[in-house]
Amino acid sequence: MIIKLRYFASIRESIGTGSESADTKAATLGALREELIARGGAYAESLARGRAVRLALNQTMSDEGAALIDGAEVGFFPPVTGG
Repeated sequence: MIIKLRYFASIRESIGTGSESADTKAATLGALREELIARGGAYAESLARGRAVRLALNQTMSDEGAALIDGAEVGFFPPVTGG
């Protein structure tokens, strides 16, 4: 299935792009994250399991168990603090 990936803040800076389309076999957000980590390089570093990363599916914050559908938009966000 083809999905749209969006990266924000430090993740966008690390990967070097704010968005891209991807063809994935992942059934869930967690499986998609693993596919991206397997690309290596900046993907592996910025999306690594030890890092806090928030995920959104079609502009709704979601957990890694959320099911992907063809045409979905997935956002990756670093933790955000305010003050």
